[in-house]
Amino acid sequence: MIAFLSRWAITAAALAFAAQLLDGIWFEGATEGSAELEDKIVPLLVVALISCAVTAWVKPVLTILSIPFILVTLGLFLIVLNALLLRFTAWIADGVGLGFHVDGFWPAVWGSIIISITTWILDAIVGVDD
Repeated sequence: MIAFLSRWAITAAALAFAAQLLDGIWFEGATEGSAELEDKIVPLLVVALISCAVTAWVKPVLTILSIPFILVTLGLFLIVLNALLLRFTAWIADGVGLGFHVDGFWPAVWGSIIISITTWILDAIVGVDD
């Protein structure tokens, strides 16, 4: 349970960091002047939960199906796969009205790189064991 909660918090922090750095990734309800804490935190936590679910269930299947592409590109296709999963997460979040958006392929690529690096660093600091 602790591992799940820390993974969820790390994913939320990585998503927030990517949304702060990139213009193409943003939350509709999370404005700077918003006084309501839930306007910022709740959508972020729910999107992080969706991202964790997509990463846990969809990513392994897509990774296995794309092994030839991963081998031919020496692993670089994993960046494309992560970008597609970030777009899929945004599509699900938009479908349930959370207001999380990823505008295009390149913001998704850069966002997936930022999220991966941030998650890796925070995992190393926190020491989450799966």
